[in-house]
Amino acid sequence: MEQQRQQRAHICQCLTRIATFRRDKTLTIFGTRRKTGFEFVQSVHALALSLRQLGLAPGDVVAIAALNRFLRECVRKISSQHTNISHAFLLLHQFASIAQIFLDGSDLRKGRQVHAQVIVNGYDDTGVFGIRILGMYVLSKSLSDALNVFSRMELLCHASPWNWMIRGFTIMCCFEFALLFYFKMLGCGVHPDKYTFPYLIKACSGLSSVGLGRSIHEKVHSMGLDMDAFVGSALIKLYAENGFLVDARSLFDKIHFKDCVLWNVMLNGYIKNWESDEALGMFRKMRDTAVKPNFVTFACVLSACATEGIIEYGTQLHGLAVMYGLDSHSSVANTLLSVYSKCRCLHDARKLFDMMPQTDLVTWNGMIAGYVQNRHMDEAWDLFSELLSSNLKPDSITFSSFLPSVSELAGLNQCKEIHCYVIRHGVCLDRFLESALLDIYLKCGGIEVAEKIFSRTMTVDVVTCTTVISGYVLNGMHDNALEIFRWLIGVRIRPTVLTFASVLPAFTGLAALKLGKELHCCILKNGHEKKCHVGSALTDMYAKCGRLDIARQVFDRLLERDSVVWNAMITSYCQNGKPGDAIDLFRQMGLNQTEYDCVTISAVLSACANLPALRYGKEIHGFMVKGGLRSDLFAESALIDMYGKCGHLVSARRAFDLMKGKNEVSWNSMIAAYGTHGHINEALSLFHEMLENQILPDHVTFLAIISACSHVGLLDKGLHYFRFMTQECGIIARMEHYACMVDLLGRAGRLNDALSIIRGMPFDPDPGIWGALLGASRMHGDVEIAEIASHYVLKLDPQNSGYYTLLSNARADAGHWDGVAKIRSLMKERGVQKLPGCSWIEVNGTTNVFAAADVGHPQATEIYHLLKMLLLELRKEGYAPRPYLPPYCQTEVR
Repeated sequence: MEQQRQQRAHICQCLTRIATFRRDKTLTIFGTRRKTGFEFVQSVHALALSLRQLGLAPGDVVAIAALNRFLRECVRKISSQHTNISHAFLLLHQFASIAQIFLDGSDLRKGRQVHAQVIVNGYDDTGVFGIRILGMYVLSKSLSDALNVFSRMELLCHASPWNWMIRGFTIMCCFEFALLFYFKMLGCGVHPDKYTFPYLIKACSGLSSVGLGRSIHEKVHSMGLDMDAFVGSALIKLYAENGFLVDARSLFDKIHFKDCVLWNVMLNGYIKNWESDEALGMFRKMRDTAVKPNFVTFACVLSACATEGIIEYGTQLHGLAVMYGLDSHSSVANTLLSVYSKCRCLHDARKLFDMMPQTDLVTWNGMIAGYVQNRHMDEAWDLFSELLSSNLKPDSITFSSFLPSVSELAGLNQCKEIHCYVIRHGVCLDRFLESALLDIYLKCGGIEVAEKIFSRTMTVDVVTCTTVISGYVLNGMHDNALEIFRWLIGVRIRPTVLTFASVLPAFTGLAALKLGKELHCCILKNGHEKKCHVGSALTDMYAKCGRLDIARQVFDRLLERDSVVWNAMITSYCQNGKPGDAIDLFRQMGLNQTEYDCVTISAVLSACANLPALRYGKEIHGFMVKGGLRSDLFAESALIDMYGKCGHLVSARRAFDLMKGKNEVSWNSMIAAYGTHGHINEALSLFHEMLENQILPDHVTFLAIISACSHVGLLDKGLHYFRFMTQECGIIARMEHYACMVDLLGRAGRLNDALSIIRGMPFDPDPGIWGALLGASRMHGDVEIAEIASHYVLKLDPQNSGYYTLLSNARADAGHWDGVAKIRSLMKERGVQKLPGCSWIEVNGTTNVFAAADVGHPQATEIYHLLKMLLLELRKEGYAPRPYLPPYCQTEVR
């Protein structure tokens, strides 16, 4: 017996030495002589027989495993040399492993050949061997063949064939049929086993049917299988994917023996539900156990770090992955790349990318996406070019990641070229790529092409609709945006947070406050009002529609406020003439420990400029220097504008000269500062210096120049720069340019020329232009043109008390007192009240506000006494006040 055992062990050792083919298509076995394929099969057959004669028992697991491994390798190699499969099958038919080689689902054609040989050689495919064939068809995703075998089987009283069919339907996402077969299985009196439930539970997860999953959980619990690792992990995944994390965690804690797969399922559940902190805590607990994390574990935990932007913990996990030898695994390396990219450590991300021994397309896509997300568009273009020159072919994900850079750096023609490349190379147009193409066409002005793509889209989902809505709003096509939104609601596609945030600016553009309120109700019903993106858009919508009170209510109700929301509210106060409230909110933002950004600084500096609050502006300047925010062009331009409006031109010029890089906004701010304070020579000198530095002036530049010429009365220069703008630079004059020209000609007394310019405008003049002409007419005592201007201005803006005052003063100057009385009657009839004049000045850090006829100031007596003395001095110099419209009741001010 001992001798037989030793011989059997020796043969087993021989069988485990895998035979290898030589180039002459013969085999070497045990290092002896060469054999042909047929001789080799005979030798294997003889060895197998001798092993059986030595007493190979069914329970001798080691020997059987060795034999099966050897036979699989032998027949696989024989098959690869086109050896007759049927011949090999006949020689080794007594070993089931020969058929099992081709029953793993990897090759449906060869699997069918094996099935045919089973039938030809008289073997029964309806018994135990038929279950293996059924499994092969299921793994090959050939459900028609699987159903054919299943319908002829004689062993339907066992769970195995039912399990295979349930598995097959689940793999093919036919979840209803998987459940149908389960209930039919129960109806046939067949008892499920532990292999029935994992795929059955997966079918419930695919249908998002947690209720049905719970009933199956009760069945599993009654059978005592809920502690099984495979069944338990399927249940945990069902609960976690549908948001029932408490149930998932409760079941997880009850399972005593947790392997790495179970930990990974729980980790992944937390991450998919945006519970990154819980996932990281779970990983720490896993580290306290004896379970060793694998590459899936690291990929899950690293993705949590990427989501939360926790670079410190991400680098620690990187070191841990190196210690376990998993850092070179593709999924771990790609997730590490995502961590560094999302945490804005692009240098480290690129270093990791360059050090990777092998990079697949997922790696390239991740690096390109990292550059685009961090606004490094040039690097994204360079890397995309490298990818095209490599052996890898970009896919839909590559283009979805890369296309946002096209709208930043290129134009419509480049968009079309890339689109042609996608079509020519047969890149799959999935919904993400279609959305990316729609986005770049809409951003580059290719609206017609975008609409064609949208009309040809096979499956329109919320992502596509949101992209189109956002593009229409960007192009000022607010009606089209609302039409798409109404269609989306009509076909019962549920809008997301981004959909609401994208469509709200359309209501702002249309000044449709009532419709905006209706959408606000829809947002409340969907439970999105307290989310940052929607809250920011609602705040902006109400503020731009003139309802700052509701905007502030929305702002105060937000559970979390990021810098975008704070910026929206601060900017709203600035745009609605409440700079003091903007500064107060900025202080609250600091107390709330919300991080400032360049947009915040620009907005609050604008508020300081409008007050003006020089002292507070200087404090923010110091904060910019300490916080390293001076490198932002827009923040520095706002700083120049603040100093300019506060009259500190020296400080404004110093800030301008210290800028490392200047764009047109910076130059415009400095030119406007000089022009506002009458320093016309410095303004014009800076304008020519701007041209010498090859900075192209825009419409704002010329607005500042023409306005400066108007302030100092340089009529010819103002006309020259207007012609230079339209004829030499090709800039189309806007409403504000015509307003400046009317003011320029009006100050010079050329009222008829000003009227001619208004009548020759390519668009209808607004109240501001007619108001400028009315003011100039009053200045020069031309009542006739004043009446013409007032006719239009009071028709366009009937509630502005300033225009009534100008017309009244013009009539009073001409002695037309009847006309003055009519103005007073008209104002009363229309319910227009004169807003009292208001001014303020900051002295020793205190802002002093004054209104017309105001006696509320603590030093009112001294102030009026000084004013009286100044008027006496003016009379000595020859000043004589004119009789104007007597002041009327100013107690009620709207």
